[in-house]
Amino acid sequence: MEKNPQYQQLVKVFQRLSRFSHLSSIASWDMFTMMPPGGSAARGEALAEMSVLQHQILTDKKVGDWLAAAAQEDLNDVEQANLREMTRHYQQASLLPESLVEAKSLAGSKCEHAWRTQRPANDWQGFSANLKEVVKLSREEARLRAESKGCSPYDALLDIFEPDMTSARLDVLFGDMKSWLPDLLANVVEKQAQQSFVPPQGPFPTATQRELGLEAMKMLGFDFNSGRLDVSAHPFCGGVPEDVRITTRYDENELLSALFGVIHETGHARYEQNLPRAWAGQPIALARSTAIHESQSLFFEMQLGRSNAFLKHLLPAVHARFGSQAAFSEENFTAWNQRVKPGYIRVDADEVSYPAHVVLRYEIERSLINGEIEVDDIPALWDEKMQAWLGLSTKDNYRNGCMQDIHWTDGGFGYFPSYTLGGDVRRTAVPRRQYGAAWPAGLYR
Repeated sequence: MEKNPQYQQLVKVFQRLSRFSHLSSIASWDMFTMMPPGGSAARGEALAEMSVLQHQILTDKKVGDWLAAAAQEDLNDVEQANLREMTRHYQQASLLPESLVEAKSLAGSKCEHAWRTQRPANDWQGFSANLKEVVKLSREEARLRAESKGCSPYDALLDIFEPDMTSARLDVLFGDMKSWLPDLLANVVEKQAQQSFVPPQGPFPTATQRELGLEAMKMLGFDFNSGRLDVSAHPFCGGVPEDVRITTRYDENELLSALFGVIHETGHARYEQNLPRAWAGQPIALARSTAIHESQSLFFEMQLGRSNAFLKHLLPAVHARFGSQAAFSEENFTAWNQRVKPGYIRVDADEVSYPAHVVLRYEIERSLINGEIEVDDIPALWDEKMQAWLGLSTKDNYRNGCMQDIHWTDGGFGYFPSYTLGGDVRRTAVPRRQYGAAWPAGLYR
């Protein structure tokens, strides 16, 4: 007789769900990178259908019965942990009706696809019309989850990305940050004003930038047998551990944005490529915390990618592709990449100003989901908070303000705090003195 038969039934169910998730992930990657514009509606419908199918499988009454029975079986420690994650997935999914799952998937696909052209056009009116539908559905999801958990609507969504995290805990962390970060930022900017920098002079052809990005990925140990690099409107990491897809975006007048986008996403990819294959297809083999995921990407971007040792290691590849202009001396290249300068774009932000971008997004999305503000209030609030934190105005500059991120387009409310939580993790993970000399030894492979 098969040992732990109820648990083994669950293993089969979650293996099946994993395979459907694999297909959905690759279909989403294709939608973001390769799909012609005319395929948007059909792809959105296909992904929504897949979401409904996965929801039906996961919330089947038999799954609930097997979970209850498996809890009485003789499971080892790893199986118990896997059962705990199975139960969490089941409980989370069971809170939502099938109709909401389908509607949210369709609205997210529509909003994201339109955002790709609306953002460059600075078309807030067009974007906000789609965003309002996403927010309406996200609020309904948050309400259902909050009623079950006995928490605020926003905390119910936050729990999806960061289990057991609450806005009360975040308010303590971010409140402390507000007491010292603005002064620190001002002091660093004032000090660096005494330095002179030589900015890199373009143009920087996209194909050559891609070559440099691939070289950086190689240096950072990316497994090209199990992943690839492509282009999208917003950098991301997707796919599955055996087939990780990362993307960046290029500007031929600017070299470093795409490069550090690649380095950031390589951090995500390395985390995915090193998830436990022995438990592939099971919840225990999935990333559970987006903060831990972001800790790896930010560690690669901010601490490895901008370290003296890595920049020195990368510089010959820069010279080989873009020549030896004054900006690419070792001293200037290092200083330029380590400078602190408040800017509009979160993904291009330096290590000091980055948390400010996260906190303002957290405060806005929390108020939005809790019903304290509406979509039409976002631009003015964004401008107000950008001026308070970074001294920059985004009035009427939607593309570089509240339209710049992809997260809200498909209802990813509750994700943004993970960047700062991940930043706290990565700063304590490896002391700077330990990784500076690692490149000659190849320790990041």
